[in-house]
Amino acid sequence: MEPISLSPHTIDALVARLGRWSAGRGPLYLLLAARLRRLIDEGALPPGAALPPDRRLAAALAVGRTTVVAAYDTLRQEGRLVRRQGSGTRVARAALAPERPRVTETSNPLFLHLLESPDDVILLSCAAPSQPPPELAEAYNSLVLPDADLGYHPAGLGALRAAVAARYEARGVPTGPERILVTTGAQQGLSLLTRLLLAPGDGVLVEAPTYPGALDLFREAAAVPLPVAVGPDGVDVAEAVRVMERHRPALAYVVPRFQNPTGTVLPPLAARRLVEAANALGVPLVDDEVLADLAFDADATTTPAGVPSAGVPSAAYGEVISVGSLSKVVWGGLRIGWVRGPAPLIARLARLKALHDLGSDLPSQLVAIRLLDDFAPVLAARTAAVRAGHDHLRAELARRLPSWSCAPTTGGQTLWVRLPHGDGVSFAQLALRHGVAVLPGATADALGGSLRHLRLHFLAPPEVLTEAVRRLAAAWAEYAPGPDPERASLHAIVV
Repeated sequence: MEPISLSPHTIDALVARLGRWSAGRGPLYLLLAARLRRLIDEGALPPGAALPPDRRLAAALAVGRTTVVAAYDTLRQEGRLVRRQGSGTRVARAALAPERPRVTETSNPLFLHLLESPDDVILLSCAAPSQPPPELAEAYNSLVLPDADLGYHPAGLGALRAAVAARYEARGVPTGPERILVTTGAQQGLSLLTRLLLAPGDGVLVEAPTYPGALDLFREAAAVPLPVAVGPDGVDVAEAVRVMERHRPALAYVVPRFQNPTGTVLPPLAARRLVEAANALGVPLVDDEVLADLAFDADATTTPAGVPSAGVPSAAYGEVISVGSLSKVVWGGLRIGWVRGPAPLIARLARLKALHDLGSDLPSQLVAIRLLDDFAPVLAARTAAVRAGHDHLRAELARRLPSWSCAPTTGGQTLWVRLPHGDGVSFAQLALRHGVAVLPGATADALGGSLRHLRLHFLAPPEVLTEAVRRLAAAWAEYAPGPDPERASLHAIVV
């Protein structure tokens, strides 16, 4: 397990790695001690590592100082911690005998919540449909596997590459199958692009806030984030162009349509300017289109192939690397994504993908072909469901938490909520103890902002959303934050 980098002023990494420490049964100090013990024993907190002062960790975890003191003392009695006046609390030198090989792993709450054992916690942190549509089961039930086929297709099945390419053609973007790489979800597509295009120390333009899973990948690559703020109309394109002119980043990553997490949409003229500037400066521009189909507008009709007619893709304005997926429209468990780009880039990505998995799951690709053949009903049902969830969650928040503010969105699957006071990191810890997991805004913001924000998805059934808001309201009634926190530093210490 990769060691956590800590300093007296930056404890967000430790808070993130603690995960859902308080969701179990028993006294809070024993639950905290148990999670710290695990981090020490696994090497995430190496011998000699300094732990945060009692009061600072208590504030970050939204618990009383006595809880942290008791947890530290429990581990001191076990010989895992050393506490001395004036030098603070450190992991004992003998706490971890053999040195373990270092591996890179996520500290992102978005993913860590998925690794925890099932419990009564409602997950509003990781957003993906939890209920597969009936068309998916039907496609699997009628599945016929091919004969005389090894099943290894690193670039993807030819028929699926052609089906995805046809969707771009229907949106006015000329695309042949040779420009499509099938991936195991959009996350793998971003991972492959990161490995291929970024080297340690390279700059990467990102929106602030943005999709936390992309930030994790860029940090793993030891790239340097170059954040540009997102406003009501998406990323600040004028500033993005200035950043590209000044730094010539190795990559620019944007979510123009139903931006994750804010839900904003970049106007067409701004999108054109961004693409043209990136092309002129030679900066590879990655457009994350995972949420692009999830428009609420009932007037946004679709083609027979289920392709929304509203919303021009960025690739229509120039050379863009597009990343898409079926996981947000169909089901999170259908791990089929793709990358669209220049044929030479796709060929290089396919060779890199072959190193990792020899190709994505063949039955899933066959099912994806079947779904894309008649996609309009699947998409219509999903967009109707997410719009209903959006309206229901906003109504429940207005009823139970009127001091919270969140603008309505026109698509996507999340609300970007601003708290009237306090910070999202410490409130998220308290919310966990009330049985609901939320994503603090600071985890998505490489500028160190969004401290008072939370990202909440609205994909759960109405009764689950109602219960989640009830629990959030109970947590908020208990919440008594200290002084406003300093600018968050999670982006600087999770690598």
